[in-house]
Formats: sequence, structure tokens, C-alpha cells
Amino acid sequence: MIAVLAGTALLYLWSLPASGFANEYYAAAVQAGTRSWKAWLFGSLDSGNVITVDKPPAALWIMGLSARIFGFGSWSLLAPQALQGVAAVALLYGAVRRWAGPAAGLVAGAVLALTPAAALMFGFDNPDALLTLLLVAGGYAVVRAVDAGSTRASTRWLVWAGAAIGVGFLTKMGQALLVVPAFGLVYLVAGPSPLRTRLLQLLAALGSMIAAAGWYVLLVELWPATDRPYIGGSTTNSLLELALGYNGLGRLLGGNGNGGGGGGGFGGAAGSSFGGATGLTRLFGSEMGLEISWLLPAALVSLVAGLWLSRRAPRTDRLRAGMLLWGGWLLVSGLVFSYMSGTIHPYYTVALAPAIAALVASAGRELWRRRESLTARVALAVMAAVTAAWSFALLAGSAESYAWIRWVILVAAVPAVLGLPAGAGRLRRVAVVAAAVAALTGIAGSGAYAVATASTAHGGSIPSVGITASAGGGPMGPGPDGRGGSTGGRPGAQPLSMPGATGAPPSFPAGAPFGGSGASGPGGGPGGGTGVNTELAALLHATASTWSAAVSTSQSAAALELATGTAVMSTGGWSGSDPAVTLEQFQAYVAAGAIHYYLGGGQGGGPGGGSGTSSAEIAAWVAANFPATTVGGQTVYHLTG
Repeated sequence: MIAVLAGTALLYLWSLPASGFANEYYAAAVQAGTRSWKAWLFGSLDSGNVITVDKPPAALWIMGLSARIFGFGSWSLLAPQALQGVAAVALLYGAVRRWAGPAAGLVAGAVLALTPAAALMFGFDNPDALLTLLLVAGGYAVVRAVDAGSTRASTRWLVWAGAAIGVGFLTKMGQALLVVPAFGLVYLVAGPSPLRTRLLQLLAALGSMIAAAGWYVLLVELWPATDRPYIGGSTTNSLLELALGYNGLGRLLGGNGNGGGGGGGFGGAAGSSFGGATGLTRLFGSEMGLEISWLLPAALVSLVAGLWLSRRAPRTDRLRAGMLLWGGWLLVSGLVFSYMSGTIHPYYTVALAPAIAALVASAGRELWRRRESLTARVALAVMAAVTAAWSFALLAGSAESYAWIRWVILVAAVPAVLGLPAGAGRLRRVAVVAAAVAALTGIAGSGAYAVATASTAHGGSIPSVGITASAGGGPMGPGPDGRGGSTGGRPGAQPLSMPGATGAPPSFPAGAPFGGSGASGPGGGPGGGTGVNTELAALLHATASTWSAAVSTSQSAAALELATGTAVMSTGGWSGSDPAVTLEQFQAYVAAGAIHYYLGGGQGGGPGGGSGTSSAEIAAWVAANFPATTVGGQTVYHLTG
């Protein structure tokens, strides 16, 4: 296990600096948190505390503390994410080992580490890394609760499980709750206490979950709105409304709202297009398939086989308990991801990786233990066959240079699949060799994509797995038709702006504000943001006002903050539609000399948010009352003096 953890750490940490600030939207919030404790507490986009990002700040808290201790930069920003991946692998090993043995634990840990979506998110500054760790921690606590020898110990572990989910809510809101049905079901079925006691214990876990999440929601709701930043993405400046609206029912059912950061999209058809059409095949199609589905067919076979093998077992049987825990996790989350009509991005599927890994490892170990039975050997052969076939199909549709390994997988899988059923009696060694080959071929495709993903720089709002998608832009942000871009280098590709060190900033169309001649690469000082003109960056860096500049959208503000090391006001949030700053408030800030410049143009060159929004009103007022100059190809209004 030490070797597995060391290999995971090496894989996730090796190329971290190449990604620079990764998702600048969250990186800017981390930078703000290093300069203002209030910004750290609320997850503000700027240290002047005008508006927050559109997620709760738990993931930002960890990255922010790291940046305060070690100094803000790529390593201090992304290293905590990679270490969370190592911790998730360790906890999954511990959970699977308790019910299925150490060999199964090792397999589960290795499969999680080599899942492409995990290799992507555990090297990126999105909140999904911490969310995945917390979900695994909750699963581990449930396993310990079922195994506990006393009612008190079981209750204590269930309370810890509830607390993990509560903190998960403060990381990514409603997505953390998708595992709750599985957690409750497995303890209700396999818990050691009488039924009435089990119900009371689950109520205690529910109370712990509410307390772990509710304290912060209550803090934000009770804090005077005039003394805290606007809650980005909400329509009423309420964290609770954000949880129930854009990040809650809006994600499930679609519909328009204030839009979201970290990836854009507004729900409905536009939002769902990021993950493909709704339906059972969504997890197997295009980008989602490459990120998570490599072992998904084998996991579904494992779930059926495990439930069948434990059909006559006692209530507390650990094999059935494992199938209920990991299978319930996979089915509920997978079905929600498949059918949610609001904004969804392919990397959300990293939350499925622990369940898939645990199912394959647990059921595979039990089938191997019963390998004297022809039925068990046939089930193992089916797992190997569907994995090899699907890996071949995924690689056949890939533009990666290493896609040729599909032929190795196919050639090696044929004798392995045939050898497993035949490996009985005097041919037992055939089964051993066939199982080893099947295991290696089963992880080969996923592992190749994971290694390639971890060794490639990623940036922008919607990072992609592999090398070709990242080099070609991938689904970085909304395309010309208002929908998410497809994966570069694949069928239907619509490559957008490059996420590399130079050129237009991620999620900006080419030629958008702040790019062009003199654009600079990642870094921490003036001109250090991705795609920000160096002349413009130097101008803002030399200011001493509370905000060096104001812009209409958050992604514009984030790029400028990282480039200049200053606070930049976003008047309208991610899409320019958040009423974060009214015209009267903006005029008061200008009268007080708190804003030095206003930069015309939002995402795509417009004021953002459309007519009638406060950000559009501010843009019109500035244009009518202040002279415009051009700096580095950007329209700049001088608001002081």
C-alpha cells in the first residue's frame, strides 16, 4: 500500500506547475483569501469583498491556508488537491480492506488512482477534489460503523460520516447528498444494533450532517448583507437560495438563473450540452466516457454478481453490505448525472470513481475466492470481456497517439477471457495467469489516459482528460452558439481558446479583452495572469486604490487579479447578471476614490448580463461620464482625479 500511495503522489504531483493557476476563477479567490480573512471566510473573488464565487468556500479554505503558509503560487494552490487524492486512495483502501481483504483494497486504491477523471481533478483547483475525498471519508466511516462492536462506537462513526457529508455540502452543495441514500441503506440493513436503535443512530448522523453544513449557512444568512460580499450565482444574495436554486433544483431540472462560475452555462439545453444529451448512455458518451466509464460496465456486472452471491447470506453479511454501499453510491449518483437537465460538466463524474473501484475490487475478489465454481469463473470472464471491449471502443474513438494500445488490450484479452472459464482442476494455473492478464488489460486503457492526463497542463473552466483535448482547447467554455465546446481532436470537436501559457485567456474567445499583443503567461506578479496584456497589467499594478479596476464579469476580473496582484471588482458575477453592485453603490465607490479604472467590455466584448442589469447600467454610466483611452488594445476609463 505504501508503494500504491507513493505512486499516486508521484503521478499527481509530478507535473503540477505546468498547469499554472489552472482554473483562474477559483485561483483568484484563493489569492484574495491570502490578503483578507473575510475574503477567505466567504470565498470572495476579490480582497475588497464585492462578490463570492458560486460555490461554498470549503475547498478554497484549504488552498487559501496553504497559500498563506507557503506563499501564493501554482504549487501552494494545487499541491493540496493532489494530496487530497492520495488521502482518498488511502481511505478507499482502508474501507474496502475491512470487508473484502487487503488484496481487494489494493486493487480498489489503484483503480481509483488510475481513473482519468481522478488524475484530472486531483491536479486542478476545482472543488471536486475535496468533495471526492469527503465522500470516501464518509464511506469509510459507515464501514467502521457497521463493524463497530458497540452501539456507542457505531453512533460515533455515523456521526463522523454525517459530518463528512456536511462539509461536502460546504464544498459543492447538493452533489454531496447523492451518497446519503446508500449510506443510510447499508447501515439500516447491516448495522449491528436492533432496528429501533439503528433508526435513532441514523437520525444522529442526519443531525451531524445538518450541523456540519448548517453553521456556515446560518453564519452567512445572519451576517449583515451590507458587511459581506454578494453571494455569487444567487438571485437574492442568499447562500440558502443558491443551494436550492442554481446549485440545487437548477442543476437537476434546468432553467435560467444567474449562471455559474467555474464552468459557465445557465441550465436547460445550454447547460446539459456540456455533458451530452440526457439518458442512460450519457456516462458512456464523448467526454464523460473517457473520464469515468472505462470500468463502469465491469462495475455493473460486479454489482449484480455480488448481490446474487449474497442473496441467502445473513442480514449483516459484508459482501451484501459492500454491494449496497458502493452500488447504491454508483446507481444514485450515476442516474442523477445521466438525467439532470441543468448545467453538468464531465469532470463531475470523478465522484463515481471510488464506487466503481470498490465494486470491481470487492466482487472480483469474492468471485476469485469461489473460482472452483464455473459460474464464478464465467462472471470473471464476463467482467474481463466487457472491460476489454469497452476500452477498445473508447480508444478507437480517441485521437491520442497512444490509442494503439487498444490492439494490445484486445489481443491479450482474448486468451484471458477464454482461460478463466477453463481454469479448473489440473488447469488451475491457467486461471491464475488468465486472471492476471485480465487485470492488467482491464486497467491498461484507463491507466494510459490517467498518466497522460496527469502529465499534461490543464487550464480554463472545463478541463479535459488526455493530451489531445488539452492541446486543442477542449471544452473550455461556451462556444459561438452559446453551448459548451466539445473535446478537441474528437468527433464533433469545436476547439476554443488554448489553455496554455500564452494567448487568449481560458474561457475568453480569441481577441477578447485583456489578450492580444504582449499577453503573458502564468505567474504571480504583474503581467503574470494568463493572456493579460503586459501594458495593461502594469497600469493596474501601479494603482493604490481598494480596487485597481472594475469589470462586468468575474472571469475577466479573475484574469486581471492574477496578472496584477491587485483587487479587481466584478460588478455582475460570472455572466454579468448578478446584481452584486448597484449603480448607486458603484457611484459611491467612485466618489470615494476606491476604484481607479473601469475596463469596458465583458465576456466576448460586451458589458455582460444584457440590458437592464446593474452591470450594464454601470457600464453605460461610466461611458457617459468618463473619457476613454486605450491601453494594450483595451478601452480604459480613468475614474479618479
